[in-house]
Amino acid sequence: MSLKYVDMKNSKIGLGMVLTFVVLLVAGIGCTNYQIPGKTPPEAKDNNCEICHTDYELLVEVHTPDTAAPVGGCGGEAPQYEPYDRVYMGGEGYDAFKASGHYAVGCVGCHNGDSEATDKDLAHSGDFLCHPSTQYEDNCATCHESITDNFVTSIHNGTGQKRKVTMRSGLSGASEFDLLPAHQIEGYNANCATCHGTCGNCHIVRPPIGGGGLVAGHKFNKTPDMFNVCITCHVSRGGHAFLGVAPGTEPDVHLSAEGYDCLSCHDGHELHGDGVPVDQRYAYTELPECETCHPNLESANSYHSRHYEDFNCQVCHSQDYNNCGSCHIHGEGARVPSYQGFKIALNPIPEVKDQYEFALVRRTLAAPDNWKEYGVEEYATFDVLPTYNYTTPHNILRLTSRTNVGGTGSCSANCHIRDDGGTIVNKELYLFESDLLDWEIGATGGITVDDELPGYWPN
Repeated sequence: MSLKYVDMKNSKIGLGMVLTFVVLLVAGIGCTNYQIPGKTPPEAKDNNCEICHTDYELLVEVHTPDTAAPVGGCGGEAPQYEPYDRVYMGGEGYDAFKASGHYAVGCVGCHNGDSEATDKDLAHSGDFLCHPSTQYEDNCATCHESITDNFVTSIHNGTGQKRKVTMRSGLSGASEFDLLPAHQIEGYNANCATCHGTCGNCHIVRPPIGGGGLVAGHKFNKTPDMFNVCITCHVSRGGHAFLGVAPGTEPDVHLSAEGYDCLSCHDGHELHGDGVPVDQRYAYTELPECETCHPNLESANSYHSRHYEDFNCQVCHSQDYNNCGSCHIHGEGARVPSYQGFKIALNPIPEVKDQYEFALVRRTLAAPDNWKEYGVEEYATFDVLPTYNYTTPHNILRLTSRTNVGGTGSCSANCHIRDDGGTIVNKELYLFESDLLDWEIGATGGITVDDELPGYWPN
């Protein structure tokens, strides 16, 4: 999925762009003064912010081109939107914003600054905030306290990711993230945090990895758009699997047959958090469960009865999914390029998912020298966590290459390792130590299936 440049004046683009532009101004990247030769500035009124940011021609005329490339990520490079497009408040959605309670708060109610100033530097001076929700505890809690109080533990805050970085650095977990070297934290914020946003990234603006900027005027979208928000951030792992865009894959059955979108399963209570700290996302109490919509799975058929406590559902019902690895943060990126794969390993999180002996796993970006470009030559305790994670790809089909065995066939034909006329088949489905790079063995050897499979299977 990629977004193309569009003419903002006649498009659906909105507030995220406006906010990003303002940030550029404050940083000295945007235009330096509201008044320009040959154009008379507007009279001082109650809200010059709105006068400026609904005048598309003015924004085009006074803008200064970006001095930095758009942020990138595991989904690829972000699409380029011009500074004036990112901050234009007019267009579709603007009228809805004006009719909302958020509009009544006023620009400075959230953004600070000086709405009466006609000079741009003065308007965006002092404690001005481009993205008010970066301080959501103050700016959003006034009206949404029950949500903001819980959001600190939301999986969108990157708790699990921070936990892994700190544990590999010799610390105990996410609570000690602030004890990391300052330059490493800077690297995390500049790279990893681009997809771990706050309220505005889902409800007002386009996420940075999507190019930034307003999505629909300054309209507050109570229900985030699946394509502009969810898939923009989750494109490489969740989005492209759900849509079935990879060669040889099909859309998830929940999309193609049921017409579900992300919020059909992942509701606001899950995404906002429940206030209870967790070490990683699979320990989160609000995660959806297959059994919610598919009761009595254990007795649904003979395959389920036999393997219900052996595998998580995705072992049988997922298609190949996207993997990559060995990321050199802010260096050459992932040194194990993206590839479609499928691996079954020993359950790497039995303390959380204790009902399964085996589980589907996905290669991660972890590498000993992840932070070399930020002054950390190697992790202090890299081997404390495996380089393959428990995974639940969003690419479910009833009939996959393992379950589609025909009317009289057995799943063992497509899943068990066996000798087929002198050729060993299905071994590629499992994670063996021989699949690991040398530096992965210490970290990941403990979840490989070596000596864990039935003794009568060939190897």
